Amino acid sequence: MPRNDERPTSTSTAGSEDQNSDTELSDRCDSMTSASDFECSRQSFTSDSSKHSSPSSSPPKTITLDEVMTSARDLSNLKLAHEIIVNRNFRVEPSELPENSLQKRVKEIVHKAFWDCLESDLNEDPPEYRHAVKLLEEIRGILLSFLNPGSNRMRTQIMEVLDMDLIRQQADNDAVDIQGMATYVINTMGKMCAPVRDEEIKKLRENPGDIVSLFKEIFRVLDLMMMDFVNTTIQMIRPELQKHSVEYEREKFQNILQTTPSALDYTTGWIKASLEEAAQAMPPAEKSGDPDKAVKSLPGPALVMNTAFVRLLMGAHEDPLPETLMTDQGRLVEMQQRAQLLQAVASVLLIVYSSIGEAISGLPALAERLKRMTSVLLEGMHSPSFNLMEALENASVQICCELNKSLTERNYPPLPPPLQHTLKGQICSITQENNPIRALVEGRFQQYVRVILSVPNSHAHPPPTPNGLGLIQPELATLGVSYVGMVNFNKQVYMPYYMSIIKNLLFGMPAQGPSPDGTVQSPAATQESAATQEPSAEPVASK
Repeated sequence: MPRNDERPTSTSTAGSEDQNSDTELSDRCDSMTSASDFECSRQSFTSDSSKHSSPSSSPPKTITLDEVMTSARDLSNLKLAHEIIVNRNFRVEPSELPENSLQKRVKEIVHKAFWDCLESDLNEDPPEYRHAVKLLEEIRGILLSFLNPGSNRMRTQIMEVLDMDLIRQQADNDAVDIQGMATYVINTMGKMCAPVRDEEIKKLRENPGDIVSLFKEIFRVLDLMMMDFVNTTIQMIRPELQKHSVEYEREKFQNILQTTPSALDYTTGWIKASLEEAAQAMPPAEKSGDPDKAVKSLPGPALVMNTAFVRLLMGAHEDPLPETLMTDQGRLVEMQQRAQLLQAVASVLLIVYSSIGEAISGLPALAERLKRMTSVLLEGMHSPSFNLMEALENASVQICCELNKSLTERNYPPLPPPLQHTLKGQICSITQENNPIRALVEGRFQQYVRVILSVPNSHAHPPPTPNGLGLIQPELATLGVSYVGMVNFNKQVYMPYYMSIIKNLLFGMPAQGPSPDGTVQSPAATQESAATQEPSAEPVASK
């Protein structure tokens, strides 16, 4: 928020779409990610620069309360910085307590008691100014916090007019001009506030009420100005955070690892399951006459991580969320729910167009209506209380009505009752896990996600949409671009940790937790009898 006599054009964040934010993020990191995946793979498996000499096992580390609190602060700072970096629409909003909640009632009672006490003090003869002086001192502190370090003239003026020692002397002699002080405060707020608050300042100047109600309104507007100040500060620091985002987030996560030995357990389990899935799909590396002795190739790190992120979006990872994705938990859940909804809509539309055929093909307006109708009726299907079967029955009824309307408008006969009954049954059957249409759509959806994660610059040039998903192509591309942006940034920050875990798993040993110094150890480094040590991709905290 501009201070002194400078006026901003606006303090509101531009209401840009999430896709633009994700595309911008992908533009910054996609070119680095594709190269870093493979370079990190080569270096971590062939380099000798990261050897460790730690013992094969370490006694359990005792964590103090101070260390726990430090980790909590680091995680909180990490989440806040990450949100500022990746979400251009991030803003701090005033907190609103729930209606009729105990906290809200307590707050109202305490505030009312304070203002009643102030009013009682000022109505005494002579007036008691003790609470009023405290309010003026608090207001002075807030106004000074809005100033830039170089705003000496305004700072001096505030300190002179709101000279607390002088005001206390005046209060002792019943010579305080409270109304004059309030007028000065309002005028100063008018110089500091953003244009969006001009109307609030005007109301303060025209406030016909008593001095107590005026002070209440002054504090309300100061709270709004503080929100403006915080949000403008966020806009100012965002470019600087983005420049050093990877180093900053990795350093903060490294701090958490130093105090939390198990901070990669869920991540290890997630990568282990993905490695096993990728290994099963690998072709034999050598041809052999004995099928039992065929040797399979090992999947590369890029394939393992792409498999891991595909499983994550598709909801195949049922364990707790990997620690390295905690900062994106909200976004990831929204994308998973969006993917689930799109697959259900695609399954319904595929059944409809396969059953009706030529009579409704080539009608984009009809397809859009059917898609929108189905999406609305299935919205919220991820909720445990959602009745999916009932929603699909309602969707099938609405779809049949819309189809009959379209057919009769183009001189086609309406759908016969047996066909409508069959169509409704097929639509409702997608709730079954072994439903062939559902399995087909899920497979092609997964194929699309795998390709968009593997192709460089896929955020700028999304891959072709697989057959059967054409009717949801715009929504699928939007989801893909958003997911790629999140994944690419995550890989930039945490790929050294992922590489170390993959190495540990490929050596056939359980992944080790972080050593006392916070680095992730290679399993070879824990073998005391080994003549040589395999290097690990040790993430070094950037200073």
